[in-house]
Amino acid sequence: MYLLGFDLGSSSVKACLIDAETGGVVASAFYPETEMAIEAPEPGFAEQDPNRWWENACLASRKVMQQANIRPEAVKAIGISYQMHGLVVVDTNFQVLRPSIIWCDSRAVPYGKAAFDALGADRTMHHLLNSPGNFTAAKLAWVKANEPAVYAQIDKFMLPGDYLAARMTGEIVTTASGLSEGTLWDFQNGQPADMLMNYFGFDASLMAPLRPTFAPQGELTAAAAAELGLAAGTPVTYRAGDQPNNALSLNVVEPGQIAATAGTSGVVYGVSDTAQYDPQSRVNTFLHVSHTPEAPRYGVLLCVNGTGILNSWLRNTLLQKSISYNQMNELAQQAPVGADGLSCLPFGNGAERVLANQDLGASFHGLQLNRHGLSHLLRAAQEGIVFALYYGMEVMQQVGVGLRTIRAGEANMMLSPLFRDTLANLSGCTIELYNTDGAQGAARGAGIGAGLYKDYAEAFAGLHVTRTIEPDARAHAAYREAYERWLGALPTQA
Repeated sequence: MYLLGFDLGSSSVKACLIDAETGGVVASAFYPETEMAIEAPEPGFAEQDPNRWWENACLASRKVMQQANIRPEAVKAIGISYQMHGLVVVDTNFQVLRPSIIWCDSRAVPYGKAAFDALGADRTMHHLLNSPGNFTAAKLAWVKANEPAVYAQIDKFMLPGDYLAARMTGEIVTTASGLSEGTLWDFQNGQPADMLMNYFGFDASLMAPLRPTFAPQGELTAAAAAELGLAAGTPVTYRAGDQPNNALSLNVVEPGQIAATAGTSGVVYGVSDTAQYDPQSRVNTFLHVSHTPEAPRYGVLLCVNGTGILNSWLRNTLLQKSISYNQMNELAQQAPVGADGLSCLPFGNGAERVLANQDLGASFHGLQLNRHGLSHLLRAAQEGIVFALYYGMEVMQQVGVGLRTIRAGEANMMLSPLFRDTLANLSGCTIELYNTDGAQGAARGAGIGAGLYKDYAEAFAGLHVTRTIEPDARAHAAYREAYERWLGALPTQA
């Protein structure tokens, strides 16, 4: 008996097959093997073609099934994790009407701000816990205002994971957790946010029906099953945004637990049992996947768009792929803590919510041409990413999220000893790295949704710590000094 998880990211679509009884990974694959393109037809825009997501999901699924060499009928449930806050719009024939406006696209910021100002700060934050900012609802408002011919054809708007599931099942549905990601959930009334729908003039019929996060959400059609290499009728039983799902993959489901990830973007995600918010919406509160009316669970999310993408830009563009990431890490460690006074602001991937939706771009500060070399640039970049994350972590603490132990998958920037040590020594947190990723989390979520596990503990029996990084109190002062210098490089309004 097996479970299949998909993780729809902005770089690739990954599939992972796990043994439902042992929790062990049987096979995994991702496509494309080079990063998916993000199109930017204008400054601040970021778009992808949803049809490419489906093609890559099919390729990854067939590769996994080939590796595992099992019968399609042995896969008992499917789970989906997906890039958050994106917008997909389709017509009545389920044809995609325009490229998806994805998470790091900045064009909708003015529409979210206008809604926030018109509805009022107190009312908006009381009901939505977030400013509409640059989330899915504001993106749809941009389409309505700027592409009226497209808007007139829309039958349903969806999140990226809703689209992938609909391609599998032929059913367009969503979740309360998903709606909360788009500022389309009214936390006060426990229902879709009519106040924002009405403000933007969205007809209620455009919103997909709700399904529970962990529950049957449709079955594979014969056509989709043939493309995926799976069996018709296999149920989709779980879906969640990538950061709530990353938390699930690390068994972060209870108040006080913290998850982190540092891929293209960097995220720290804490679970609370209280619906709290940052008045400036620099960190954002959503319904966590483990939320129920009887036992409320909220995910407080800090996101920095420009994290791993900065490191990959340095390697691919500045260094022309001349050295590996491991070599970059080794070179960065040759520079001292604080990179000899060189600071890097890593904000080069769209408007940053942690900076109140400012789009500062990436920049280096304090560069001395007769003192600084490549090692300083590389260290300053990694430290700058950590400092940006910690800047948001301080905001999280202000809204009651305690920071003691951070769980993360051993992947992406967490593979860098310098990155890990900087985060641990500055924050004072112990970092626990685990043998998991988003696709594994989606597969385990599918097992929970299908009723194959009696509780979370049983679902995560195969999860174990691969590495623990303890903070070094003796090193804290040096990192704190470098962080204070980095703060001085931020614009005064940040």
